[in-house]
Amino acid sequence: MTIDLTLPQLLRKNAATLRHRPAMREKDRGIWQPYSWQNYWDETRDLALGLAAAGFAAGDKLAVIGENRPRLYFAQLAAMCLGGIAVPAYQDAIASELAFVLDHAEVSIVVAEDQEQVDKVLSVRDRLPHLKLIIYDDPRGLADYDEPILKSFDSVAEAGRAFGAEHPGYVEAIVEAGKPDDLCLFSYTSGTTSRPKGVMLSHANLLSAAEALAKADDVRPSDNFLAYLPMAWIGNSLFAIALHSWVGFTCNYPEKPETLLRDLRELGPTIALAPPRFWENTLTAILVRARCQPGKAPPL
Repeated sequence: MTIDLTLPQLLRKNAATLRHRPAMREKDRGIWQPYSWQNYWDETRDLALGLAAAGFAAGDKLAVIGENRPRLYFAQLAAMCLGGIAVPAYQDAIASELAFVLDHAEVSIVVAEDQEQVDKVLSVRDRLPHLKLIIYDDPRGLADYDEPILKSFDSVAEAGRAFGAEHPGYVEAIVEAGKPDDLCLFSYTSGTTSRPKGVMLSHANLLSAAEALAKADDVRPSDNFLAYLPMAWIGNSLFAIALHSWVGFTCNYPEKPETLLRDLRELGPTIALAPPRFWENTLTAILVRARCQPGKAPPL
């Protein structure tokens, strides 16, 4: 099948056809908070308008850095809505490693999860000649920062709504003009053996893989997926962005890495993606606990 949609076009379609169905759930303070497909589009559109008001345009690059959070996904789709390119970065990268990726990709806007990630970007901004704006999600610890380059997610979205009122249909027109072969994502390697290497991916690249995966594994809209792997890893982008949009299942985000196993038990996802080491550690934990039971001692 030939892919004839872009990811933002597919998001708009899902907002119309799956409107009130849960697209995402984020665990916050022990409670799963849902976002419908309509919420997903609304949040993405408002941020896209805010990015446009800040000068972001087709071909520009936007990086996200942090743990899996809905707003970091809104940001990636918002960049794509304007014909831009998303560049997810590894959240545990040190500042110098992060600087290489952001400079190499010529990133102009960074959306950071929290103070830790903001500090890393600020510490290397003299090495980032293309950087114009840093947007943060979690405001804790940032109240006293006096940096003109720094803005909150809420303030950018609010500016976007004002821009949208003056330019009705602005984002929608750009979304409809998008082509499946347009570049939408730069996926970088971790850089453990050498400098990170970037792969340029189009909407068609991601969605054709999603289509094949959905058919092979019979993925359904009623499924639940837990997104906990690094956003910079292509496997996560394929599942949490492309496959998620293609099929329309619910994507869930754990509260924090330390609560992953508890959140996994609560959620009981029907789709799981993990590296071999995760499965090996899980099996070891099960066998160790089993050995601790009276009269039971399976071999390790």
